[in-house]
Amino acid sequence: MDWTNGTSTDFILLGLFPGFGHPELLILIVLLIYTVAFAGNSVLILLIWLDSRLHTPMYFLLSQLSVIDLAYISSTVPKTATNYFEGRRSISYFACAAQMFFFLTLGLAECILLTLMAYDRYVAVCNPLRYAVLMSPKVCLQMAAAVWTGAALAALVHTIYPMHFPICGSREINHYFCEMPAILRMSCADTSVYEMVKFVSTIVFLLVPFILILASYTLIFLTVLSMNSRKGRNKALATCSSHLMVVSLYFGQAIFIYMTPTSSHTPEQDQVGAVLGTIVTPMLNPLIYSLRNKEVLGALRKCTGRCCHCEHCLFLQCDAQKCFIFNFKSVRNQLKS
Repeated sequence: MDWTNGTSTDFILLGLFPGFGHPELLILIVLLIYTVAFAGNSVLILLIWLDSRLHTPMYFLLSQLSVIDLAYISSTVPKTATNYFEGRRSISYFACAAQMFFFLTLGLAECILLTLMAYDRYVAVCNPLRYAVLMSPKVCLQMAAAVWTGAALAALVHTIYPMHFPICGSREINHYFCEMPAILRMSCADTSVYEMVKFVSTIVFLLVPFILILASYTLIFLTVLSMNSRKGRNKALATCSSHLMVVSLYFGQAIFIYMTPTSSHTPEQDQVGAVLGTIVTPMLNPLIYSLRNKEVLGALRKCTGRCCHCEHCLFLQCDAQKCFIFNFKSVRNQLKS
């Protein structure tokens, strides 16, 4: 099949690990992960929305993280699967730019949100008396607005700039979606100035948030160690450890891809990092927060118990109606006799 029959501005996505001998196996695994991630994040959002006990700043921010993860994995996997099953690899210039914009927006939003989640835990553990003021509903909404607005503006800059570099020779992207390093690698212009801009941006959106998160948890651990209550200490550590696992997964791969020069790592290494960040992490986040969180598990049991109770009530109501009809017929027969 000829994949290069598109217009001159079309790009060719070579797909997920094009050198791998069994692409159908990769697609099946990716679709399985996508299904688990979609279901896990959707259930978590639903539980936080339905259960009033989860209407707190921590779970509000967690619901925002689940929304980001849902959109994050949906910005790449459906297009990859569609291209595979349709036997085509082309993506238009504008579709590539849109995919890059949404991918960067969601990635930057997750960096900022993880930092705010660490701040929320810091206030809850280290300054609990002022928690209601510092993390009021109004403040939480302002935080969410700042996350989405700041991420979108930064992503717009980092989409327009790379997409205007001239492309020389092949327009094949050795990746399964349009990512900035892959686009830069095809350019025949001098990208050193933009590489410096990218490096500064990654310091602002990756390194600074990561340092703030580490500082927050250093203060949290110092406060937790000084607690007299063993139960309170264990609860604080359990909540913080879940967030630290998510931070390690996400920031590790992002720092590797975006804080090192594009020429210093291969396309295969970029793909491994991208898979960890955009496919594996969105699947693991709801599992980490639900399996290690008693309040989320309690909300899940409450919700499933309510559903089972409703079914049980309908069954009892049906039995009562049958019983009433049976008794009515018995009385009528007795009167006739």
